Amino acid sequence: MTTTSQPDVDTSHREAPAGLDTPLEYVLDSDEVAELRAVAAKLADTGVSPDLPDFYDRDHPVEDLLPAGLRAFLLSYRRTERGAACLVHGFPVDDAALGPTPGHWREAIRSDIALEQELWLALCGMVLGDPFGWVTLQEGRIIQNILPVRGDEHRQSGYGSESLLEFHTEDGFHPGRCDHLLLFGLRNRDRVPTIVASVRDVHLSEEDRTVLAEERFLILPDSEHIRQLETDDPGHPALPRLYEMAERPVPTAVLFGDRLNPYLRIDRPFMRVASGDSEAAGALDRLMDELWRVQQDIAVGPGSLLVVDNYRAVHGRRGFTPRYDGTDRWLKKLTVSRSLRRNHSGYALQHPRVIV
Repeated sequence: MTTTSQPDVDTSHREAPAGLDTPLEYVLDSDEVAELRAVAAKLADTGVSPDLPDFYDRDHPVEDLLPAGLRAFLLSYRRTERGAACLVHGFPVDDAALGPTPGHWREAIRSDIALEQELWLALCGMVLGDPFGWVTLQEGRIIQNILPVRGDEHRQSGYGSESLLEFHTEDGFHPGRCDHLLLFGLRNRDRVPTIVASVRDVHLSEEDRTVLAEERFLILPDSEHIRQLETDDPGHPALPRLYEMAERPVPTAVLFGDRLNPYLRIDRPFMRVASGDSEAAGALDRLMDELWRVQQDIAVGPGSLLVVDNYRAVHGRRGFTPRYDGTDRWLKKLTVSRSLRRNHSGYALQHPRVIV
């Protein structure tokens, strides 16, 4: 990779059938890049990391420091829900300054190498809503790292690689799941695609829509939430809550909201239906077939930001072969809520921005 002030803009997608809900796109110009660098320098001097909740609880709205055009684009996306995803290209990323892709997320969270990029990601997230993290993931950091981890090649998580990461709503098991998922590209030499599919593009029978809108589906916690606490803090009070969610999941609908323009909640690897409910299982299978039919590939390259509407789209990742030589794919992840109030309903142990 080469170092540039304006990174290679990666706007390529897999050729999609006409009429699909394709991502809206915005490309930063040189003046906006200069503004972003100045903003990052100003915020870095405060010493408050965007990894931590205090960064987001300031008296002054720091998101207003974003270039006006970028802020307007993100505000419009949030307010209109025009697309199931959007892309911003052109954030500066210095590949040499990043150093090697860490071998584990623990290494990444103890480094401030990508501080500029984390600051820009945080500000974009604040325009879309309230960034938050999980006490169960990456030691409660608000901004997380997506990278391959040796030994996790076939896990259904952001640390997997060789296996397909199947379509899912981010943290679909949880009532406090995010409204928007943000993925910021630091490195993606192999152009590994994130795959996205919009519920607006699927074709379903009226019978299947009816079944999918009924509370006949069970979504268990993503196993990564449990694994990290069991490994790092087995006495944490969040673990019993997760065990309860896993052992006694609350039945939910897959489609909800407007019948003809619905929202979506799904996490296929961690889902099941009641024993013998072949009608629900069949409707779910047909929905999955439709989502695969309308999928789109988006290679999130260095300096590109992908925003996924977590209520309108599912996402995943195609399999790839990791090298573990410091050049593997590395993304920063941020989850954003439109209202942290729902996290006060027993999901925040200490701070509404770090939930279980």
